[in-house]
Amino acid sequence: MSAPLPLPAVRQAPPDLAAWTALFCNAEIPVLAETAESLELLRGNEDAVDANSLGEMIATDPLMTLKVLAYAASHRSSRLLTDAETVTAALVLMGITPFFREFGAQPTVEDRLAAQAHALDGLQRVLRRAERAARFALCFAIHRRDPDAAVIHSAALLHDFAEMLLWVNAPDLAQQIRDRQAADRHLRSSAVQREILHIELSDLEQALMQAWHLPELLQHITNDKRANDPQVQCVKLAIRLARHTAEDWSDEAVPDDLLDISRLLNLSQEATLKLLHEFD
Repeated sequence: MSAPLPLPAVRQAPPDLAAWTALFCNAEIPVLAETAESLELLRGNEDAVDANSLGEMIATDPLMTLKVLAYAASHRSSRLLTDAETVTAALVLMGITPFFREFGAQPTVEDRLAAQAHALDGLQRVLRRAERAARFALCFAIHRRDPDAAVIHSAALLHDFAEMLLWVNAPDLAQQIRDRQAADRHLRSSAVQREILHIELSDLEQALMQAWHLPELLQHITNDKRANDPQVQCVKLAIRLARHTAEDWSDEAVPDDLLDISRLLNLSQEATLKLLHEFD
């Protein structure tokens, strides 16, 4: 991710996955204005900053999380035996002073999309969904006593980052997808994505994660095609529930979500619903 530059708005879909990957691979990734402001405040008092507090702040922003993990992966020492699978781990390996040196004042999505209110609204919807999904996934992982709970939280937070990048760089195409699905709620996301983008966003996500050398475990847990893996199920079901309850809990798909989650957690559906409301 060296010398990233903002992309001109993409109005026509590239022909295939390789072209999409090349397009997004070195593009600038803006972050939330709140994140950019917090970083500048912390930069002014760097000696008081530690990896845990900085990591917790960054981990509320999927786009900044993506940038830090991608940078850490691309600058990983060959002497290290393990990848940095969370932002905090990346910061510990990187060091606070080098982090602030490498990550200067951050471009923001609010500035980038200032003239495109529909795009900013679309992106914010995906960001809110990601934040709720990450909380649900962490809830599932903790209940299952999964030792990789922190990585599962990161995986859910990042699960839809390709859709986020689409709203930033190709908002008209993202809006077309949203309009088609709003008109037909039974239309599968993968089908409309292939029609409009010539690819599925999940495939673009995996391709970018590989290009940026993101941790193997993170790639594994975000891969929906590994449907039988309980860690993948934690993330996939969390994303499903966050999507179906974005407005309220009355969506007709929620009962099926509850049934699948109760099976994953080995709880009754009543106990599952109570647990979910506690974490929401």
